[in-house]
Amino acid sequence: MSVEKRKESPSLPGGGGSLVKRARPDSEAKDKELILSNERSGTSNALVGTIKRTSSLQAPVMQLIGHEGEIFSSKFDPSGQYIASASGDRSILLWETYGDCKNYGVLRGHTNAVLELHWSRDGSQLFTCSADKTVSIWDANTGERTRRWKGHTMVVNSCQVARRGPENIVSGSDDGTIKLWDSRAKDATQTYQDKFQVTSVCFSDAGDMVYSGGLDNEIKVWDMRNKEVAYTLNGHMDTISGMALSPDGSSLLSNSMDNTVRIWDVKPFAPADRCTQVLQGAPHGYEKNLITPCWSTDGTQVACGSADRTVVIWEANSGKILYKLPGHKGCVNDVDWHPKEPIVMSASTDKTMLLGEVKETQ
Repeated sequence: MSVEKRKESPSLPGGGGSLVKRARPDSEAKDKELILSNERSGTSNALVGTIKRTSSLQAPVMQLIGHEGEIFSSKFDPSGQYIASASGDRSILLWETYGDCKNYGVLRGHTNAVLELHWSRDGSQLFTCSADKTVSIWDANTGERTRRWKGHTMVVNSCQVARRGPENIVSGSDDGTIKLWDSRAKDATQTYQDKFQVTSVCFSDAGDMVYSGGLDNEIKVWDMRNKEVAYTLNGHMDTISGMALSPDGSSLLSNSMDNTVRIWDVKPFAPADRCTQVLQGAPHGYEKNLITPCWSTDGTQVACGSADRTVVIWEANSGKILYKLPGHKGCVNDVDWHPKEPIVMSASTDKTMLLGEVKETQ
């Protein structure tokens, strides 16, 4: 199975049908001068301000168009040069981050919506889970699926790859199970049984714990050695829709359908009340989508999509809202932070993605 090339469309720039420029680009200089002609005052070419560019994007906001269904997950590769996106149209699209944001490949093989994806540490592979009850590994260079795991009996809502050691994968499903997968093995190496549907999973920094969230509003912390729940994180009042571990591995970010995003202290000897921050401003809608949050690369900010069609960015320590970014025409299901630049990517039910540069952290 090879990477399919998207058909060129003469009606769109770049030939890839992948871009709508949302601001006038200027590749020669990052600082732009805005000139205003004021006919009423009789002046012309009056300097009114300077917009300082903070990234290498072609324009401050880039829109990526190509999916035929709502987009559930989108991620930058470790280099920040490429993007992968997963959709209800059953495909995974590959994009270039810079220039015209060309869509250079399509990965096909899932028979139902692709709900979450992640890159391997070296960017050579992609890990995906789907409503077709499977978890897959893809070669990002050839587009071929190198592994397909069957074991779940219902929709697989979430998957994640370990940060350290072997790149094991964890998955969570509507069948109430959390499964661990080794790329060298045909079947799951471990299975944990929960009483409710599992909607989000995440590895600890050391890879010895698994966090799972679901319909019972709890986040369970599973000890992989003892194969049991070590402790639970209680506080959310509705289904957990997504989780993300901080860059330093000491904090867990969770989003819930109770319209709050919470930060938890997951260090080994933290106080009993591990919730350190409750963030407001990113509501869920009637669709009840599994909206996934993310951390900035330096861990000082957190971001989350919202049913109100915006991306909300908070300061992690204070809980203050720094930005509420508009632009989408549907619920924002996933957000990701560029690994090297102040760029936030959002994926939406409106079948598009937006790349937007934000002010650099001080």
